[in-house]
Amino acid sequence: MKIVVLAGGLSTERDVSLISGKQIYDALKKSGNEVVLLDVYLGYEGDIDDIFALKKDWGESIERISDAAPDIEGVKALRDIKDGFFGPNVINICKMSDIVFMALHGSCGENGQIQAVFDLLNIKYTGSGSLSSAIAMDKTYTKIMFNAYDVNTPPSFELKGPDDDRKTDFPCVVKVNSGGSSVGVYIVNNMEEYKKAVKEAYKYDDHVFVEKFIKGREFTDCVIEGKALPIVEIAPVSGFYDYKNKYQEGATIETCPADIPKNLEKKIQEEAVKAYNALRINTYARMDFIVDEDDNVYCLEANTLPGMTPTSLVPREARAIGKSFEELCQWIIRISLDKYENK
Repeated sequence: MKIVVLAGGLSTERDVSLISGKQIYDALKKSGNEVVLLDVYLGYEGDIDDIFALKKDWGESIERISDAAPDIEGVKALRDIKDGFFGPNVINICKMSDIVFMALHGSCGENGQIQAVFDLLNIKYTGSGSLSSAIAMDKTYTKIMFNAYDVNTPPSFELKGPDDDRKTDFPCVVKVNSGGSSVGVYIVNNMEEYKKAVKEAYKYDDHVFVEKFIKGREFTDCVIEGKALPIVEIAPVSGFYDYKNKYQEGATIETCPADIPKNLEKKIQEEAVKAYNALRINTYARMDFIVDEDDNVYCLEANTLPGMTPTSLVPREARAIGKSFEELCQWIIRISLDKYENK
């Protein structure tokens, strides 16, 4: 099978995406596919006639994830042509493939825009469609859908701007509306921290919201084909599950399957499936949760293109049911192709 793995881009999760892309690329090559790994923004400027037969290690220059968000302006400077988002030959190479494996995270990848373009061009891709991707990426609209379909989620409100001075209780969580990997997420305990967090959050996004802080244990659960996988409990060694703790080895203790009572396991898995259905997601997604001391389960968000790095959670959940990383990638491709057959 001819497969393009699409990664990189211009989101704050660029580095995470590239590592996900490399992992997926290596796995699909190992499974006997003809695979090209492309940076969606930088593209490829060589001859593309026989690109899938090209003897090239497309992932050799990709390194580990740093503990800081990437320099997006520096990435933009690497491309001579500044107009437009797609890099040289990206669309043409994707058209030549049997399917595009979406390894993009964050805006301009996980927000449904690229999916919509591919739909118009009849390019097949992995993961959910444009509408569900857009809703899941927009945390305000995610909250609206969760509330409409009785998915329990912490109360929140969207700020009207950086100077919005409405009162909030502390501690609370300040979040960018369309971020990922916990970039632009701040737990604050007083007004001074709150004002600083709001100012910082608006550097990442034009829309910022404030959420009630729920003290509790963190869990995540992937739903594939409408069925929940084993749950992961996430326990950062220090602080909360921020960008650094997500991607640095040893920064977080992850237990899968989570060591929790059966009734709590069932409750989390049911909420995960409910959130998946509420957002009209198809194929697969990962839902994140906080569970308080009374075992109340709160769904925070859905990730329609969850990470596939060495420390990522979905591969860990797949291993818990006996599926290797290679098998997980092939599974995602199969169910993604099925959605086109069922149209």
